[in-house]
Amino acid sequence: MDVLSVSNLIIILIALIFISGFFSGSETGMMSLNRYRLRHMARSGDKSAKRVMRLLARVDRLLGIILIGNTFANILASAVATIIAVHFFGDLGVLISTIALTLIILIFAEITPKTIAAIHPQKIAAISSGPLSVLLKILYPIVWFANTVANSIIKLLHIKVESRVHDPLSSEELQTVVREAGTHIGSEPQDILLRVLELEKVTVDDVMIPRNEIVGIDLEDEWDDILHQLTSSHHTRLVLYRDDINDAQGMIHLRQVLALFTANRLSKTTLINLARDVYFVPEGTPLSTQLLNFKKEEHRTGLVVDEYGDIQGLVTLEDILEEIVGEFASEMDQKEEDVFPQKDGSFLILGSANIRELNREMNWDLPIEGAKTLSGLIVEFLEDIPKVGTGVCIGGYPMEVAKVGDNMVKLVRFHAKKRKSTKPQP
Repeated sequence: MDVLSVSNLIIILIALIFISGFFSGSETGMMSLNRYRLRHMARSGDKSAKRVMRLLARVDRLLGIILIGNTFANILASAVATIIAVHFFGDLGVLISTIALTLIILIFAEITPKTIAAIHPQKIAAISSGPLSVLLKILYPIVWFANTVANSIIKLLHIKVESRVHDPLSSEELQTVVREAGTHIGSEPQDILLRVLELEKVTVDDVMIPRNEIVGIDLEDEWDDILHQLTSSHHTRLVLYRDDINDAQGMIHLRQVLALFTANRLSKTTLINLARDVYFVPEGTPLSTQLLNFKKEEHRTGLVVDEYGDIQGLVTLEDILEEIVGEFASEMDQKEEDVFPQKDGSFLILGSANIRELNREMNWDLPIEGAKTLSGLIVEFLEDIPKVGTGVCIGGYPMEVAKVGDNMVKLVRFHAKKRKSTKPQP
């Protein structure tokens, strides 16, 4: 073998190592792509993104052409390296070429290109998609034969080749994507998106106004009392009922009522005629579903009923929107404080405080399954109405009942630190 032949073989060997690196990097780049960003780029008209999407539509064919090219380059490189090594070192050249080529391929054709591709998958995929598309057309018969055999084996294992291509994200995975978006979206839009994704888990029971707090008009009251309620109410929509809220007669809008009042045409009869039919909402309805139901039924307020038809509370469109964008505030409707920090580091909290709101405001993780209010949580845990001074630890949070009244816990003292053990202890 003359010097010129050896030089040519060395050039061929270097070229084969680069080809092997190209296929290795292409594989990592294609498999590391952000599929959702890729789809967005393709919809925006990016030609390389469209080409990559066509390749990824059949992963088996893509991997087939990559592995065929990579295997061919590595085997041929091994043969060329052996010829060169035998020329210089004789029979010992086989061992030398095996060790040397293994290290060279590992460093220059595997680790380096794959690391670069993992860091810049979009660029590598865009660059490699052109040559891979051409090779796939040229070597399609070989790829088809290899994939047919491989897919037959895969089918014996009851695995669908196409099943992994369109893998939708779960709600939890979407929340992780939004949280990891970082500076790409602002903190407020990020918070809104997370709240929207949580709507499916939150029900009307979690945001409704409890039955005992519903403001309505009892038609059995004296007319002067009814007029006083109408003219002094801070609410725009009121429930009409007789004696008991369960006997709801309708829902009125204060704006229409005051228009009749100004025209001196308001009476019990006109008030009843003005009322709109009550819209009932089954308890346990997810907020995402109820939001669509409000739109479909053209209602903004509904009475939440249990399985027996008894009214449990009132939910409004505003309540659902507040779950998405946060609390609304107005001059007439100031949010009542539920938490009162104390000098000793503890907190006095109203028993009527909503547990989900407490967790959000205080960054706690009190149990939200079951009872919706702090009072209900304590009573449910103790299975009895506690006395003042009763201590309890729920979800790892030690608390003490500070005030009881009307068969419910009125005030609770929370200690600042959560215990390490989260097992509830009386």
